[in-house]
Amino acid sequence: MIKYCLICKDCEITFDSWFSSSTEYERLKKIKFLKCHICNSLNVEKTLMSPSILMTKNVSKIENHIQKYQKINKEILKYQKFIKKNFDYVGKNFAHEARSAKYRNKKVLKGIYGTATKEDLKELREEGIETELIPWIKDNLN
Repeated sequence: MIKYCLICKDCEITFDSWFSSSTEYERLKKIKFLKCHICNSLNVEKTLMSPSILMTKNVSKIENHIQKYQKINKEILKYQKFIKKNFDYVGKNFAHEARSAKYRNKKVLKGIYGTATKEDLKELREEGIETELIPWIKDNLN
């Protein structure tokens, strides 16, 4: 199958049409089977088409997004490495540990990181406990 962009030389409308092959297009043209669907003229010709250019633009755009995504992931992984090295992991006890550090006036030498619900984070902020939400991805993802 092949798709051609056709133009009517009389009314100047363009339209697409599919053919089984370029030979089939020529055969239909020769037997005067190609007509404009607007004015019924037989004066229909192929026009220039560039479908590969559109495809190339889309592929280029997709590749650009992938590169940006990979760059962002690389940065996130750098932050994660820094956090793992310099902070204590407290898991699901993050909200409890954060409150303990504030209300017991504990001298915390290292910061903490872990998981908390959105509600926990909201309550911590209302209590004046500063928190940050950081996206976390697995190291093995590319």
